Amino acid sequence: MANNHHIAENESRVAVLVDCDNTTPEILEYALRVVAQFGRVVLRRGYGNHSTLANKWQEALVRLAFTPCLQYQYAAGKNTSDIALALDAIEALFDQRADTFCLVTSDSDFAYLCRKLRERGATVHIVGEEKSPPALRNASDQFFEWVKPEPPPPEPPKAAAKSEVAKPDPNKPAPKLRPKYIVEAVTLLAADTPEGKVSVGGLGSYLKRADPSFSPKNYGHSGLLDMLKTYDLLKVHESTRLQ
Repeated sequence: MANNHHIAENESRVAVLVDCDNTTPEILEYALRVVAQFGRVVLRRGYGNHSTLANKWQEALVRLAFTPCLQYQYAAGKNTSDIALALDAIEALFDQRADTFCLVTSDSDFAYLCRKLRERGATVHIVGEEKSPPALRNASDQFFEWVKPEPPPPEPPKAAAKSEVAKPDPNKPAPKLRPKYIVEAVTLLAADTPEGKVSVGGLGSYLKRADPSFSPKNYGHSGLLDMLKTYDLLKVHESTRLQ
């Protein structure tokens, strides 16, 4: 695949398999942004027991279009979820549904699975937390560490309500927003290029993979180039490549 990550006919088929019992739902959106640079995501699955999937993971899996793979424990201390994830990964490789795998986990038990997939020619990426041991990190082609974001600062006390609430002016243009993940996307893609530059078209393809509903108009911009010009941290060149 070209450095600018344009969609190609022979693009990789990516499987995202999540160990829900050993990580947090907060990591899921970051994982999807990471894998969007590698190809088309064809499998999205989350593995866990009933208490895990029915409680904290349910909303995230449904919202991000993951198939929940519920596994019951047949005996105490037996982790059937790990076995199900490993078998599905091997099956997806052998029947050629996927050639690139992203395991979302911090559990070193999956290190052997990573090695076996790579021995068979697959590419394996891991998205995990800081606690991920070296045995897991080193078993993958590339490890991406998710850092939990800092909690937002407390809101200042609200002023006393005025007797008359100002009505929004329909003729006033909508404010132009600058989501932080755009800079993160450019940084991620630029790391794979020798000049540290990314084409606008390549960035647009990546953003659509990461979020099919993405549109600059949702943030008050006429197009992606118009949106990029509002970022102080990005330099837009006449060749429509940015760094």
